[in-house]
Amino acid sequence: MSQYTTVTQVKTKTIIDLQKMKQSGQKITSLTAYDATFAALIDRAGIDVLLVGDSLGMVVQGHSSTLPVSMQDMLYHTQIVSRGSQQAFIIADLPFMSNATPIQAAQNAALLIQQGGAKMVKLEGARIENIEFMVRQGIPVCAHLGLLPQSIYQLGKYAVQGKDANAAENILADALQVEQAGAQVLILECVPAALAQQISAQLSIPVIGIGAGVDCDGQVLVVYDMLGISLGKIPRFTKNYMQQVDSIFEAIQAYVQEVKECQFPLAEHSF
Repeated sequence: MSQYTTVTQVKTKTIIDLQKMKQSGQKITSLTAYDATFAALIDRAGIDVLLVGDSLGMVVQGHSSTLPVSMQDMLYHTQIVSRGSQQAFIIADLPFMSNATPIQAAQNAALLIQQGGAKMVKLEGARIENIEFMVRQGIPVCAHLGLLPQSIYQLGKYAVQGKDANAAENILADALQVEQAGAQVLILECVPAALAQQISAQLSIPVIGIGAGVDCDGQVLVVYDMLGISLGKIPRFTKNYMQQVDSIFEAIQAYVQEVKECQFPLAEHSF
């Protein structure tokens, strides 16, 4: 008998896996993570995507918005999340004013990938030139449309986007443009479910929703929101999974199962 023990290699999810899930109609599950312990716990529950979100500015740092979050903050949190994760696909946010130009976006994205361990970076808005430039450098990009937290001072409040016909048409047009520019994933935040359904159907890339209805290709929530421990008001589009289980791990498992079985979000969590 061999003195050596065979170690099972854990396969890390790739963008190809997410694309196959889109094509087969299998829902993609995602949660935010900000540290190694939560990352390991969420990863072990079978989540597909870990999002290192600049939402950490609000739920971890205690700010009133995501705007104070720096590149140093994002790099640090991406590094510790990547240490805790084994199989999930890791996406990291480019924070406010870290992608004002294509070159700046690419340089900061490189930091999150080379030093942080991210597999993809996310940027808010239809920044077509930035997306195209990063894609040409081999950087995987996730676009983010709908409610854009980094633009909160322009918006004035956190509110559903795309409610009227013109606004909906603009978001759909932006979605088609970011896909054409080379984005491989799109996150849609706080848009009407009917609009999200239309966008998900028209795009060939995975569309992950947050407050965007059940017909997106996947769902993402802020982990503190779905555990009912966020400091502020819990958004309508989330659900407190700790109310029905005895542990954080079981709550995450319940979320994964409900997303996979199209039991979350329900109409009460949608617009």
